[in-house]
Amino acid sequence: MTLRRPLVAANWKMNGSRGANAAWLDAFAARARGLACDVAVCAPYVYLADVKQALVGAELGAQDVSERDPGAFTGDVSVQMLKDVGCRWVIVGHSERRQWHHESDAVVAAKAERVLQAGLLPIVCVGESLAEREAGRTQDVVRTQLAAVLDRIGETLARGALAYEPVWAIGTGRNATPQQAQEVHAVLRAQVAERDPAAAADLRVLYGGSVKPGNAGELFAQPDIDGGLIGGASLVAEDFLAICAAVRT
Repeated sequence: MTLRRPLVAANWKMNGSRGANAAWLDAFAARARGLACDVAVCAPYVYLADVKQALVGAELGAQDVSERDPGAFTGDVSVQMLKDVGCRWVIVGHSERRQWHHESDAVVAAKAERVLQAGLLPIVCVGESLAEREAGRTQDVVRTQLAAVLDRIGETLARGALAYEPVWAIGTGRNATPQQAQEVHAVLRAQVAERDPAAAADLRVLYGGSVKPGNAGELFAQPDIDGGLIGGASLVAEDFLAICAAVRT
């Protein structure tokens, strides 16, 4: 039996409005008590302050951060700003950032370091494309992505979380089977254990990729899956609550 407390994080992506967010937060607050997991809500930058004021039963998270110090970087958001508005968690290296914004493994590692230096907690994402999986390269890809982060921040990664998100399962309606997900989670934990067994035992490894109320329980029952990074299903408060309730202790 693991002593790791599960974490379920909502990633709203580029969705939301003040009215819709308020309704979501009201619905979540009404049923948030008694959940057997930690919860983070990662909202778009422009709504972070509003969400912080109304958030009950969860911690605030951001979907990205700049790897740079504050300065002349128009459009970027520093970790100091995120801390100032009350963020606790920050997603770094999401596949959509890697794909559409061409973020390298080195940039992702630098962002994770910035987050930890500020006293916040990173959710570091790794994952392979469909072509990479079909070529039998899944383990090589995720190990390379993780190695860049471990080379930069080492065992301090265990303060935050690691998220395995197969790119082919994000927003597609497809998801890795619980067995496929567990296999990769075990590989990632073993890679951390090569450097620090204690950190590996403490590290929460989340699964992200078309998690829904109907499949969350079986996924979360796997020994190395410690919760989820939830995209589309997190936009409906009732669905997100059902996913959180699927966590087993």
